[in-house]
Amino acid sequence: MVAFIFALAALLAAPALSAAHDIPSDVTVQLLVKPHAGGLSVLIRVPLAAMRDVDFPLTPQGYLDTDRLSPQLAGVAKVWLAEFIDVYENGSKLPRANVVATRLTLPSDRSFTSYRDALKLFAAPPLRTGANVSWSQLFFDVDLEYPAGSPLSRFSIDPRLRHLAAREVTVLRFEPRPGVERDFEFQGNPGIVPLDPTWHQAALRFIQLGFEHILDGTDHLLFLFCLVIPLRRFRPLLAVITAFTAAHSITLIASAFGLAPSVLWFPPLIETLIAASIVWMALENIASVKVNHRWIIAFGFGLVHGFGFSFALRETLQFAGSHLLLSLLSFNFGVELGQLTVLAVMIPALRLLFRYVVEPRMGTIILSAFIAHTGWHWMLDRGAVLRRYSFEWPALDWQLLATVAEWTLVAWIVAGAAWLAIRFFRPRPARAES
Repeated sequence: MVAFIFALAALLAAPALSAAHDIPSDVTVQLLVKPHAGGLSVLIRVPLAAMRDVDFPLTPQGYLDTDRLSPQLAGVAKVWLAEFIDVYENGSKLPRANVVATRLTLPSDRSFTSYRDALKLFAAPPLRTGANVSWSQLFFDVDLEYPAGSPLSRFSIDPRLRHLAAREVTVLRFEPRPGVERDFEFQGNPGIVPLDPTWHQAALRFIQLGFEHILDGTDHLLFLFCLVIPLRRFRPLLAVITAFTAAHSITLIASAFGLAPSVLWFPPLIETLIAASIVWMALENIASVKVNHRWIIAFGFGLVHGFGFSFALRETLQFAGSHLLLSLLSFNFGVELGQLTVLAVMIPALRLLFRYVVEPRMGTIILSAFIAHTGWHWMLDRGAVLRRYSFEWPALDWQLLATVAEWTLVAWIVAGAAWLAIRFFRPRPARAES
């Protein structure tokens, strides 16, 4: 009985001593970065609940004792934040940051909408214990200072903040000079991110993204496989792949510059049409349709696939800096390199298969049937998603007329590109191997 009374007393007294907590499920970290004479300032806002293994002193009423916690905040900022953020100046890693200031902030505060307002916040009076707030409600704001040589340098950052939550998102705003801002948003540990990339940094990054995207895109690879099966020769395939690349470049660039529809049903429509393009090409192979003008079909479907590429680029165009067009062209170049790499494997493999394993016509039918089956199920699944959206006719106004004019211009560009393709890239007559 005595033991029970002591245990109960300890349980009731525990909240007054500290508060233990588990890893949060979702955390958003805000970073405001600005170079200045003599250094680089990084202002951080993170939920206080993400600071684990910290004993939060509580008042007898169960509220956070901010007066007792404040002396510990600099150490908490160093252990949980400063040690996990590396900054590079012109490619050279800077020394660890100094913790200039810390403070606790109520969730109603909106100072982190700009660097200037956030910096003023650190000069305001601190949050006192009498505010009667819980530790799980507060923001933890930190001012870090990195010693840098010049505010005109090229800076990069490597925020390794994945340890703060099961799903951590970093929202970063970089102000290299007055009136210029670069916004970033990434999940987990993105690696080293150039904050104001040079043209060659942007080009290399997007070439790699394009190369990786085509290798990871199963639907694009199946479409490419359908193009290869009946031809199996590099020369006629060159015109087909070139037409496909030229077409998806047009719609990718148009979408990046805001000419694609912004309605909710457009992405699922494109995904459904991509699956339909796979089914179409596979059925053409089975029906033994002439492939002399397959490059024209590839051009038409390439326009659809270009919109699909643009959806994948929405989150990565933030890394282009001021080199948007160059990044788009570099992405397309990476896609082309990926396609040529896949062709270098596909063509010899198909030739060996049709020479030693199965007769070419029968092999074409079998492979295309498997692809058509896969594409058909994709089309049905994506079509089911598309049917969840309701289509509404847009209002007849000046905005609609402007959109129609923009797409009329795109149509003329597409028609001109098609005419040039017909005139200069028409391949010699070729027939499928049998």
